[in-house]
Amino acid sequence: MPALGLLAVLFAAGVWAGAQNALAGGGSFVTLPALILTGLDPRLANITSTVALFPGQVTTGWAGRSLVSGAERLSFRALAAVCLAGGVVGAVLLLVTPAKVFAAMVPWLVLAATGLFAWSTFWPKPAGTSNPPPAWVTALIQGFIATYAGFFGGGAGIVTLAALTLARMPLRNAGGTKNVLVAISNIAAALVFAATVPIPWAKAAAVGAGSMVGGYGGALLLHRVPVRVLRIAVVVIGVALTIGLFVRG
Repeated sequence: MPALGLLAVLFAAGVWAGAQNALAGGGSFVTLPALILTGLDPRLANITSTVALFPGQVTTGWAGRSLVSGAERLSFRALAAVCLAGGVVGAVLLLVTPAKVFAAMVPWLVLAATGLFAWSTFWPKPAGTSNPPPAWVTALIQGFIATYAGFFGGGAGIVTLAALTLARMPLRNAGGTKNVLVAISNIAAALVFAATVPIPWAKAAAVGAGSMVGGYGGALLLHRVPVRVLRIAVVVIGVALTIGLFVRG
């Protein structure tokens, strides 16, 4: 059983991550290093983070359920089914990836996710005047994103948001739908992990409880905290985490 002080730190990391996910995304950038620092190898830390964060993601998704909708050429049910399948596939891919190989991949995955966050925050976006892609293209893109979410997950929310807006979903609806779709992918992955991996449940529970508190608080602060500031914080955390992982490796 981990010491109470360690569990308190993980709870605090969960609160931060839950609020971060509700407001801007990137919560795993907080929980992954926190869990690695407790002695878990990167793969088990990533698995534990996925299992621990999904209750907060469900809470956030439920709170924003009124905004959930389908894309212009694909229903929400179809999107949800794709995300469910993709989350399972990503989880299985992670389970068959040797821990040492995943540990070597993690710095590059974090770097890529951080770069994606930076692009979404600072790069000017053209007005969406083009026609939406065919339904099969939207489904294929979302399937790749869901598989990535089950395998690693960092930055999955912002990629999902980009994909939904590309499919001509209004931005507010895309934000609410993104939260639910990411939660579905992570629930699917978490169930696979819980059934096959010896999860350090005390650590997962501490992070999970914190993420629910932070997710609720983040939902309340959604219209008060500048999202751009939070996105910048994600980029700073991601850069620091990337450097730390490369140095550690």
